[in-house]
Amino acid sequence: MLSAVDSYVHGFVLQEVNLPFRNERELTAMTGAIMGEFPRADFPYLFELTIEHVLRPGYDYGNEFDVGLEVVLGGIDARLARPGPESAT
Repeated sequence: MLSAVDSYVHGFVLQEVNLPFRNERELTAMTGAIMGEFPRADFPYLFELTIEHVLRPGYDYGNEFDVGLEVVLGGIDARLARPGPESAT
């Protein structure tokens, strides 16, 4: 469980510092280029995420950290709540 939290934190930081954009203008250009490569019908959730979330003014990838960490910790909490000896591993 510690490895899961460590992997999430480490992976998030690596991804954030290596994002290929630094401001909203660069983000818009990058997402436009990426979206042009994928058929919308084949990737409806990618387009929904991009249009409804990422391209909104003020988007900051770093703000996603808390939500993801809550998901990881919630999964750990649910695993610990299971009865039996395997819940402690």
